[in-house]
Amino acid sequence: MKKVNFTETVLRDANQSLMATRLPYADYEKILSTMDKAGYYSVECWGGATFDSCLRYLGEDPWERLRGIRKNMPNTRLQMLLRGQNLLGYKHYHDDVVEKFVELSIKNGIDVIRIFDALNDFRNIQTALEATKKYANDRTVASGCISYTQSPVHTVEKYVEMCKELQRMGFDTICLKDMAGTMSPYEAEGLIKGIKDAVGDMPLILHTHCTTGMAYMTITKAIESGVDVIDTATSCFSNGTSQPATESIYYALKQYGIETGLDEAVINKVNDFFKPIKQSYIDAGTINPKSMGTDAQALVYKVPGGMLSNMIANLKDMNAMDKFDEALVEIPNVRKDLGYPPLVTPMSQMVGNQAVTNVLLGERYKQVSKEVKAYFNGEYGIAPAPVSKELQDKILGEGGQPVDCRIEDSKRTGKDFADAKAALGDLAKSEEDIMSYICYPQQAEKFLKDRKAKEENVVKYSIVEA
Repeated sequence: MKKVNFTETVLRDANQSLMATRLPYADYEKILSTMDKAGYYSVECWGGATFDSCLRYLGEDPWERLRGIRKNMPNTRLQMLLRGQNLLGYKHYHDDVVEKFVELSIKNGIDVIRIFDALNDFRNIQTALEATKKYANDRTVASGCISYTQSPVHTVEKYVEMCKELQRMGFDTICLKDMAGTMSPYEAEGLIKGIKDAVGDMPLILHTHCTTGMAYMTITKAIESGVDVIDTATSCFSNGTSQPATESIYYALKQYGIETGLDEAVINKVNDFFKPIKQSYIDAGTINPKSMGTDAQALVYKVPGGMLSNMIANLKDMNAMDKFDEALVEIPNVRKDLGYPPLVTPMSQMVGNQAVTNVLLGERYKQVSKEVKAYFNGEYGIAPAPVSKELQDKILGEGGQPVDCRIEDSKRTGKDFADAKAALGDLAKSEEDIMSYICYPQQAEKFLKDRKAKEENVVKYSIVEA
């Protein structure tokens, strides 16, 4: 009997896509032991924007969150999304930092590390893969991830070659990450059949979003074409810019006689738990109606769910929601100028922020972000297609050329840790604290200072009480 496995995304990408990752650990801790009995292939619960959101908005230690999930879900594979050499930040880190981050992630409870590069420049995922293999235990899975998009340079043949390269590199599984939900059923069929022919029995995973309304059709065709694992979200946190509903796909596959390993009663309990939580965020305005709808125009703009929810949040903060449609139109223009990068973090933020800036200032590239300047200088890797010559000349000077900025770490081993440890002093209690600071210096320092102040207040209160 054919079997299709499920990765549940409600603890990470589903709430990241619908509410910009503002779901605190306290809201879902009580359901974790139940989720542990559901029979998921894995639960995506960390990585992506969770690290940033914990420190910046939720006042949480992301490492403590991970340890809490691991404690309450001992039987389920815990999965994270890692941006290769970017880790969870927005710049490239040195190899020793990448290796230490992977080591600590596995130590604190991560089993499946899904590793991608925003430009599909696989030089930028090699170190993370090597570290995953180095610190692996009997549950560790290294999943090579391809950022899927459409453009004049992204063809089935190109994607098949990418998958063959991931297999040669030594990944355990391959994931197609359709972050904008633009993969059609027709494209899924040709792509997945071509990949399965090329890589044989190597497990293939499809990650997509409902943003455009394609996802249910695309997943159905992907399953018919041989995909092994699909990403879904418990139904109350599904659809819109999130993933398709776990229960709905389960029900359809059950009728086809396809095994899933899921316990129907448990996955229904999971959804019942999250229903009032989602409603509370709708009532509070944290979930914007735009994130819950279907927008077929995303087939043109190629905007992923997380990018869309963040753009909405940022425009609301600036009282500029009237510029939303104009900014959407500008996104594909900026993307073309940057050589058609897939719109996935950090490229999605770079392209989206630049598009918003162009619209708000009323002039294209009147102000260019430091991230886009770094991109044109070659600091993020090789662009999929030629970039705008006019914009390159504006940023690098006429005739200026990007350099190959793949970092050689032999000259810098240990410097980041030494600098971070010195900067934090007694604020740091662990290697995890130091790593948080390396990834997000300002946010981590504030969090650690707040933590120290709370601990000192507890001590003072205890002394007074005594």
